[in-house]
Amino acid sequence: MLPEITHRHLDIDGVRVFYRESRPDPADAPVLLLLHGFPSSSHQFRRLMDALGSRYRLIAPDYPGFGQTETPDGFTYTFDRLADVTEGFVRALGLTRFAMYVFDFGAPVGFRLAERHPEWIAGLVVQNGNAYTEGLSDGARDFVALRPETPGAEGTIRELLTLEGTRSQYETGVPDPSVIAPDGWTLDQHFLDLPGRKEAQVALAFDYHSNVARYERWQAWLREHTPPTLITWGSHDPFFPEPGARAYLRDLPEAELHLFDTGHFALETHLPEIAPLIGGFLDRVWG
Repeated sequence: MLPEITHRHLDIDGVRVFYRESRPDPADAPVLLLLHGFPSSSHQFRRLMDALGSRYRLIAPDYPGFGQTETPDGFTYTFDRLADVTEGFVRALGLTRFAMYVFDFGAPVGFRLAERHPEWIAGLVVQNGNAYTEGLSDGARDFVALRPETPGAEGTIRELLTLEGTRSQYETGVPDPSVIAPDGWTLDQHFLDLPGRKEAQVALAFDYHSNVARYERWQAWLREHTPPTLITWGSHDPFFPEPGARAYLRDLPEAELHLFDTGHFALETHLPEIAPLIGGFLDRVWG
């Protein structure tokens, strides 16, 4: 039987945050906050929520500038602001303890949240969410180095925001791309093509260097708080390659590491393997 999944909006400081939430029985089931990546939205967790939502309370918001979330005119798109809205969202739901799934952009959003409220974090599921310089590919380093004043920089970013660029993020590094349904990149591109969305992504791209500047702080946080951690990583990610997964073990030697023969969006190809790992992890952490 599929779980009950609700789809709602919450107003957080003028931002209408869209989110998906599973309704398990019992209502006090373990809670997992699902933080999506670029250029996706909570839609990327739809199959995971179907797989685990009957046993766990899974909550997946869309950030400002993504998916179904609506932002007011003049919203400033930085990772600090994404974290501000996510923090307000967590408070509005009354969450005081949860595990956190951080993927891609979800890592800089989630680690900011963890720095502000370590008492909230019961555990981490890290899936191609980077926090180490060795986890940056050459292409990612070039991307991080882009600045608004650099000639051609905005054009380079906008090339990623095309259908070809979006599809490549799903398929690069995947041995058999035919196993990936086209729904993900098609829906992502629909949202990217909405008015103002490309400008939001350009602003976030130019702010990405602020995340790399915080890596040492986040690593120190991991060493200090030693959250139980499950790492599931697509080894052939063109942005965040395998060394970024192994680097976590330096600060979290007790972390559980699983590498998969796939690219960036590992859930698209390895959900049957990853979902049980997450379920077992939540049972251990919550217990």
